[in-house]
Amino acid sequence: MADLKLLIETVARALADQPDAVSVKESERRGGTVFELQVASTDLGRVIGRQGRTAAALRTLLSSAAEDDDRRVSLDIRDPSGRS
Repeated sequence: MADLKLLIETVARALADQPDAVSVKESERRGGTVFELQVASTDLGRVIGRQGRTAAALRTLLSSAAEDDDRRVSLDIRDPSGRS
C-alpha cells in the first residue's frame, strides 16, 4: 500500500504550485483503505479540476493500481483546514 500512497503524492505534487504543502495520510475504514490528500488552499482547484475531472482521474488511477491487492480504496481531497 505504500506504493499507492507514493503514487498519489507524486501525481499531486506534479499538479500543485506548492508541492511542499502536499501530504497523504493512509487509514483503514470499513474493510478498505482511505487515502487523505491534503494540498494548499490555492492548489485545491487545480487538484480537483473542472467539474471534478482531475479528482476523478486520480481516483481511477488509484483504483486501477489497487486491483492487484484486491482491496477497496478511496481518495478524500482536503484543504489545509481539513475540510473535504
